[in-house]
Amino acid sequence: MNQIDQKFYHFMQQINSQSEEEIFKQTKQSFLALIPELQKILEDYFAKYPYWGKLNIEQGEYEHFRLTAQLLKSHYEELNWLYQNLNDYRSKKVLYSVLKNWYQYDMTVLEPCQEKNYDHYFDLDLLACQNEIFVDLGAYIGDTILDYIRNYGENSYQKIYAYEISENMLDYLKQNTKHLNNIEIHNQAVMDQKGTLYLKENTSDLSANSVSNNGDKPIDVVSLDEEIKDTITIIKMDIEGSEQKALQGAKRHIQEEHPKLLISVYHNLEDIWKIPNMIEEMAQNTYQYYLRYHGGNIYPTEVILIAIPKK
Repeated sequence: MNQIDQKFYHFMQQINSQSEEEIFKQTKQSFLALIPELQKILEDYFAKYPYWGKLNIEQGEYEHFRLTAQLLKSHYEELNWLYQNLNDYRSKKVLYSVLKNWYQYDMTVLEPCQEKNYDHYFDLDLLACQNEIFVDLGAYIGDTILDYIRNYGENSYQKIYAYEISENMLDYLKQNTKHLNNIEIHNQAVMDQKGTLYLKENTSDLSANSVSNNGDKPIDVVSLDEEIKDTITIIKMDIEGSEQKALQGAKRHIQEEHPKLLISVYHNLEDIWKIPNMIEEMAQNTYQYYLRYHGGNIYPTEVILIAIPKK
């Protein structure tokens, strides 16, 4: 057993020995031990990006601590399963570091996990690409597509499907990708079934726009299984918490075609274990799982699951 195994299993034993209330108190105590400037940064961040629960010490709002404690205690078995099924120790170190930060706001563990060699999503040690049909969910301004082309070249794909919900980003997306052939751009949300939802704008960050059940700007919703008849070989998802539903809506493609999956798993506190668990249920013993970290050193964001079909 190496040092990463030792740290992870010691941490999980500590979690297992505590009640949910004890974990809550430890998490709160660790937060209150931070300097006031860091506390304010985190409170403001959780207000700006409402993925992980509300937090305002002055107002006695501790939802974030409650959700964290519930996740760590209620999903102890699933987190162990994920650790055991990650395919390299870089991934295992990422998982340990994310959980340690959640529990103790330990800001020393994230920086050593930061991916400094490869672009977001495209770890060249894991991902070989040629003649691909690439689906980009959350295409934004085309940044991921351009990273893909820079890493693999303009001759590495047959077709690109780009989905983006923010209409005011479409002009940038089209402009940035106008030199590419065989790219199809859709102003639609991708979920588990067809329908209509509404654009929920994040006034602080347009890249964090999402969809909701009500609002002023309707947007068409599709599923990949219904929408795309081609054989998909890569799916990237960064869709602000809708990843689980989009994954469910691509179940046929995943079961029959086994595309490479590049999925953001940080838009809530359960995606990091729930999404690989969903993939495994859909296509048992088909994929190898990896985690890569592209976020900062205060709170874990930009955690990417890379699921590669076994050879």
